[in-house]
Amino acid sequence: MKSSSPLVYTFLAFFFLLLVSVRSNVIQDSCDKAAKVDPNINIDFCVANLEQNPKSKTATSTEELVPISIEIATSNATSISSIISKLLENKDLEKYTRSCLETCSELYTDAGSDLQSGGQAFESKDYGTAKTDISAALDAPESCEDGFKNKKGLVSPLTKENNNFSQLTAIPLAFISMVK
Repeated sequence: MKSSSPLVYTFLAFFFLLLVSVRSNVIQDSCDKAAKVDPNINIDFCVANLEQNPKSKTATSTEELVPISIEIATSNATSISSIISKLLENKDLEKYTRSCLETCSELYTDAGSDLQSGGQAFESKDYGTAKTDISAALDAPESCEDGFKNKKGLVSPLTKENNNFSQLTAIPLAFISMVK
């Protein structure tokens, strides 16, 4: 009985490594395919953001990555709203800049709601509604950025955040297209 113990441990170690490899490949493969669906998705960005979420470590399919990617995008929308709130605390903001930030705040609040409803629609297997709702969230960063571009010389303080949110929102859209 003692001699079979090393064989059992070897088998368990092999099985664990195989499982970790499969899960890791699901993220990489899904991001590779998503970048083919939407060339604006950076594969490394996609992989890095999914790997940061502990829930993705147990995902075994692209379908399981959809709610995780929606959660990541929703969390990012909330973070951007917090950044905007901090920027709005500055009493010395020019009136136009303040107006742009207030608009961006509304856009990101709506984007968070759109992502949540898109996630609920996906869970109900209503892929069309899920894509429509998530696509609505994707309008937030572009609209936010456009507000600053409308005044010559004004630079958006949210360009990096807007670009990241665009990608984070494009990822679940691409995943849904791959699943349906």
